[in-house]
Amino acid sequence: MDQLALLFVLLLGALVTVPLGDRLGLPSPVLMTLGGIALALLPFVPNVDIAPEFILPLLLPPLLYASAQRTSWRQFAANRRPIFLLAVALVFVTTAAVAAVADAIVPGISLAAAVALGALVAPPDPVAATAVAGSLGLPRRVVSILEGEGLFNDVTAIVLYHVAIAAAVSGSFSVPRAVGALVLSAVVAVAVGLALGWAAKRLMDILGDATLQIGLTLLVPFVSYVLAEEFKGSGVLAVLTTALFLAEYATDADDVLGRLAGHTFWEVVDTLVTGAAFGLVGLELHNALATASGRWGEMLGIGAVVVVVVVGVRLLWLLPAAWLARKLHKRRDVDEEVLMSWRETVVMWWSGMRGVASVALALAIPLERDDGSAFPARDEILFIAFAVIIATLVVQGLTLPWLVRRLAVRADSDVDRELERKLAVRAAKAAKRRLLEIEEKEDLPEDLTEVLTRRAYDVGARISPEMVDEERREAHARRVERLRTIQRVQAEMLSAARHEVLAARSEPGADPEVVDRVLRHLDIRSLRGG
Repeated sequence: MDQLALLFVLLLGALVTVPLGDRLGLPSPVLMTLGGIALALLPFVPNVDIAPEFILPLLLPPLLYASAQRTSWRQFAANRRPIFLLAVALVFVTTAAVAAVADAIVPGISLAAAVALGALVAPPDPVAATAVAGSLGLPRRVVSILEGEGLFNDVTAIVLYHVAIAAAVSGSFSVPRAVGALVLSAVVAVAVGLALGWAAKRLMDILGDATLQIGLTLLVPFVSYVLAEEFKGSGVLAVLTTALFLAEYATDADDVLGRLAGHTFWEVVDTLVTGAAFGLVGLELHNALATASGRWGEMLGIGAVVVVVVVGVRLLWLLPAAWLARKLHKRRDVDEEVLMSWRETVVMWWSGMRGVASVALALAIPLERDDGSAFPARDEILFIAFAVIIATLVVQGLTLPWLVRRLAVRADSDVDRELERKLAVRAAKAAKRRLLEIEEKEDLPEDLTEVLTRRAYDVGARISPEMVDEERREAHARRVERLRTIQRVQAEMLSAARHEVLAARSEPGADPEVVDRVLRHLDIRSLRGG
């Protein structure tokens, strides 16, 4: 098997593990990691030949962009305190704890190398957290905090990692320089992200065509990442800034087909890249196995200690932080619904899985220092990093669904339905207001006005039938049933039309371009309900 065949196997696995995970009740990223581990143990499967410095630029931008598209600035602002405590403060605390332990128990490691180890295992993976926790029906506030933590903790960890690696390679370290690098990285990233987001929005307006616009969104995250890195900024933060800017300001409410096509496109990209990324995590196991040759007992012992530190520090940080948040909020008379219970806190703790970023950072550790000597304890760092990744991703990923069921942590469906009802009312009122504005400008026939008024009302009723009273609900149900019959028959009519046009494609003298254009017209009519 060559490298290209291995890539296709990973992409196929990315698709197959989604329905398989649904049937087994297990997260697909975890199944892909297990599949990658199984492939790594087969003698005919080659080692992955990807330069470590290319792993993050190739995998992180599309994954971060897809994740950021599902959230908003306001959601981050609403959860800014817990996200800051997890994505910044906890990363520093975990890095310091792991560095202290590694410095004490890993033979031959320098303090700077120990800090690099701490930084690369500190951040939970944003894709793992979203893919695993998001499929378990958790409360929205928990998922939002996990997404925010996962999206922003790489910014802190990667900067810490680069500072530590530079110190380990050169043998010198400056606190002011490290702080300056962190601040400069953030400022440059935000500036690049905003500038590129603004430029991308203007270019989308010029392109016009949905196909070209979607193609541009595929390029934007890579350009944002590489451009920020060129100017010594955080590529991760730049991608997030660009994605959030476009989600906020480049969305056209009337571009229905473009939005549906774009959503489908990014669902496909997200599924394929996520699967390939976690398959790669499993395949890189051979690196860890090679470093532990002949020293299994010692290496497993050190790896287990660091795993306990990483998992334990998260718990010891979350429990008092949640308790303190409840105390402070009680003094301010904040609604209890916005606070996390101890059960949700435990789920947050167990959701701290490491993944793609940790793998890439571990593999990117240089072989030598500036003076030509070997990088201190590089083999040990690689093994420990993979021990943490496998233990958190596989063990926690496989047991998280059981833990969620055991603790009975689930989303409040009543809250979701109430929000849905309110949005349905707002949508119906907006439609009715627009109808009244049109009536003032145009002389609409009375029967047409009556039909349009009913349809304006139906806009909300179709979204949330609970918004109407019983009598109107029955009338609406009758109209819906009649409409469904019309749509069903019309769908069969359009299906017959599509089959006839498609059959003409193979007839002598038929121009495929003309046939496809007519077929696209019928497809659009079908999508719009006729």
